[in-house]
Amino acid sequence: MQNIQINSKGIFTEAKFIASSNVDARPSPEDISLIVIHNISLPPRQYGGNGVIELFTNQLNPDEHPYYAEIAHLKVSSHFFIRRDGELIQFASCNDRAWHAGASIWQGREQCNDFSIGIELEGSDFEVFEPLQYETLQTLIASIKARYPIQAITGHSDISPGRKTDPGAYFVWTRTKT
Repeated sequence: MQNIQINSKGIFTEAKFIASSNVDARPSPEDISLIVIHNISLPPRQYGGNGVIELFTNQLNPDEHPYYAEIAHLKVSSHFFIRRDGELIQFASCNDRAWHAGASIWQGREQCNDFSIGIELEGSDFEVFEPLQYETLQTLIASIKARYPIQAITGHSDISPGRKTDPGAYFVWTRTKT
């Protein structure tokens, strides 16, 4: 995962790209200043399957798992997804607005999707993340910072307090330093 670069189109050269339709244009494309860390697993606390990919590409089968019936209607995405083994998948160009933050506010600015890049870690609020995930995350953050004027890295829980809890208590924030 070393030397990953973001090209001028906002795509990582070494990431697996799976396009999500749950993206649109940013109101100010030059205003990308925040990284938001999330966690996700589908079904909850089960890893390695295609549930997250299916959710972000609107292909989640509501009959496949009881939880899927509750969320299959959602139109969500993220820029990146880091699997437990460190694999990096990109769903949206960094230049576009992915739909990862929902109702959110950061330092007085609402609608964090407008100016942030979302990174999902395969995991939950209840378990530690894998060393390979942190390695990929560190490389990813360094590459994002090299391309965009990032001012802060925060959690979904910080921009949507009371509504979201991720990345959770087991996320080690010192591992985001590059």
